[in-house]
Amino acid sequence: MNRSSLEKSVYYIILTIAVLLTIFPIFYILSLSFQSIKEMWSYPPPLLPSKLKWSNYIQAWNAAPFSRFMLNSLIVAGSITIFHLFFDSLGGYVFAKFKFPGQNLIFLLIYSTLVFPIFVRMVPLYIICNSLGWSNTYQGLIFPFMTSGFGIFLMRQIILPIPTEIIESARIDGCSELRIFWRIIMPLSKPGLAIITAYTFIFQWNSFLWPLIMIDSTPMKTLPLGITAFSKDHWTQWNLVACSAMFLFIPTLILFILMQRWIIKGALLSGLKS
Repeated sequence: MNRSSLEKSVYYIILTIAVLLTIFPIFYILSLSFQSIKEMWSYPPPLLPSKLKWSNYIQAWNAAPFSRFMLNSLIVAGSITIFHLFFDSLGGYVFAKFKFPGQNLIFLLIYSTLVFPIFVRMVPLYIICNSLGWSNTYQGLIFPFMTSGFGIFLMRQIILPIPTEIIESARIDGCSELRIFWRIIMPLSKPGLAIITAYTFIFQWNSFLWPLIMIDSTPMKTLPLGITAFSKDHWTQWNLVACSAMFLFIPTLILFILMQRWIIKGALLSGLKS
């Protein structure tokens, strides 16, 4: 075996190990969701259930109003994603194709928001939302996250390579800026929009800390908060927790599979020009 073949073999072995380590937690949660209570508490814990207990999913779904939790998560994550698609792409278009005083400074300030984690912003955000009477409301969950510095930066990188001549020709033909944005920029920015859709929806779908702070009534809980319904004072029904975790995981997996091609293309295009 020559050196090149040995390097490839080592590379594929390392890659295989990394993939297995990534997949194993998901595999075990799926296995746990089909286990009985006896198997769940047995030692050593089995990797595979002796019998698939589908009733766990029915029991988990009926143990709490998961249909309501899922609807709340869809409304919150879906609304925030739609707002991001509009405001992030509009901001990226402005910073990519317009020149105005203080442009670089404003963009730097927006980009610098990536430095501050959400934990730093939660206290002032909660004070503002609470003073507006937005506790236990959809607007309290949605409005603080309608746009992001990451999305604006990403869309700027996607829009920069679009030829300015196309935009100038549309202006000569009498198109307004909003029509140019909607008819030209948006269709040519599909890879970036796919990344924002997947990233924003998955992040907000799995968001736990902000809904935990803002929501204290059961009908307004999102799906991540609903998983805590199986935590008791002295023990936790881990097989039912695993079922509810699959409720949380499957929609994001479907979304990623559907948009995988555009996500990869957008990741490549975003680095073409800075």
